[in-house]
Amino acid sequence: MDITSMTAVELGKKLRERELSVAEAVNAFFEQIDRVEGDVHSFVTLNREGALKRAEEVQKQIDGGTLTGPLAGVPVAVKDNLCTKGMLTTCCSKMLENFKPTFTAEAVCNLEKAGAVILGKTNMDEFAMGSTTETSYYGVTRNPRNLNHVPGGSSGGSCAAVAACESPYALGSDTGGSIRQPSSFCGVVGLKPTYGTVSRYGLIAYGSSLDQIGPIAKDVTDCAAILEVIASYDSKDSTSIDRLKYPEGAGLNRAGYDFMSALVNDVSGMRIGIPKDYFGDGLDTEVKEKILSAVKLMEDRGAIVEEFDLSLVKYAIPAYYVIASAEASSNLSRFDGVKYGYRTEEYEGLHNMYKKTRSEGFGAEVKRRIMLGSFVLSSGYYDAYYLKALKTKALIKEAFDRAFASFDVIIAPAAPTTAPELGKSLSDPLKMYLGDIYTISVNLAGLPGISVPVGEDSKGLPIGMQLIGNCFDEHKIIRAAYTLEQTRKTANLRM
Repeated sequence: MDITSMTAVELGKKLRERELSVAEAVNAFFEQIDRVEGDVHSFVTLNREGALKRAEEVQKQIDGGTLTGPLAGVPVAVKDNLCTKGMLTTCCSKMLENFKPTFTAEAVCNLEKAGAVILGKTNMDEFAMGSTTETSYYGVTRNPRNLNHVPGGSSGGSCAAVAACESPYALGSDTGGSIRQPSSFCGVVGLKPTYGTVSRYGLIAYGSSLDQIGPIAKDVTDCAAILEVIASYDSKDSTSIDRLKYPEGAGLNRAGYDFMSALVNDVSGMRIGIPKDYFGDGLDTEVKEKILSAVKLMEDRGAIVEEFDLSLVKYAIPAYYVIASAEASSNLSRFDGVKYGYRTEEYEGLHNMYKKTRSEGFGAEVKRRIMLGSFVLSSGYYDAYYLKALKTKALIKEAFDRAFASFDVIIAPAAPTTAPELGKSLSDPLKMYLGDIYTISVNLAGLPGISVPVGEDSKGLPIGMQLIGNCFDEHKIIRAAYTLEQTRKTANLRM
């Protein structure tokens, strides 16, 4: 029995039926970590002792019948920007290299209530700023499908851990595509929920109006099961939404938390939109062909497919980087060497301590975004840049609203190419930013999106397709993604 190759739901079933113990499962994953971690480097902190102790506690609850959910006893990897009480949470930055929170993020608490066992914290771009997991203070993560290529970012460590079978599933965060893009690069499934569906309490903020926590797993079923656990209303997060207040038919479609009910192998009559803007210049030919082949499979299953003009795509990247950088500039001002985190050793006076601490504690990409954010918020430039970006964000949301009046699901690439080689993106930050063109609009509009594998390019690198839904319409994108996954499996197509 190969424990590490199982999906989270499959493993949970084995644990509930006593075919395996929780300790056996945890040990199997640590053995796999020991085998591949030297090459992949998915983790920055391992929780061996704590995980085995937790395994004993969870086993008693499973045996006693108090834990019966699909994820009870299943190990998980957690991105290093989600606070975990007493466990290092560094955001992969020198600034927080010794930070141990006194509380746990709400999403992680929800997993623990369901019986999850934390294996450790995964590598990421520093403060989630990057698209390759190369800006981490602790070194790069490599793509398990080809060690010479990046895993994507900023949730690259979480996606690599799932792809390398070091963890059955993981949590990531998505500010501009940081779950969906690395999922595409690593050949796994990643879901970014509607903004406000998963509490951001305990997530160390990058862009507060854009950040959202979501699941990364081997298949769509796992993502639905994980989202069902982590999604909840939380009064500690002012942006959290109680979806139970909005029943079906209240203008928010199916707004509850029963995401596993969407695992229906049928897209008959589903209206699928293909934005012409997303399939023009700049998209790799092989990526385009694989995605359109996947769309054809859905059309053969009864989906109604139509092209349309989404518009405003060219404005998404500048609007996103102005807003995200402005919010990052504000959020990261708290890291000043006074209250917690890194402090420079030698300084003269308070202002010198601020400057030296931040200069030494932050990496180049973080400094770049802080400076850009401070500039667009400064007197004389606020109206010209930040306010204009907010207006553009509203226009992008209106464009999606018009599209969803005609379509149930919108199809898009998750990235313009497959995973680039290590070291080739950081030399040209602008090119790295342009790689987010297909994912950032989803965050600007607060929409849900899921990336599913649809094949490989000629080099054997995974290609992912993104399915985008209207706000609170996770059920539709899960249903469409599940149908595609099952159709490809029946046709014996390599994921």
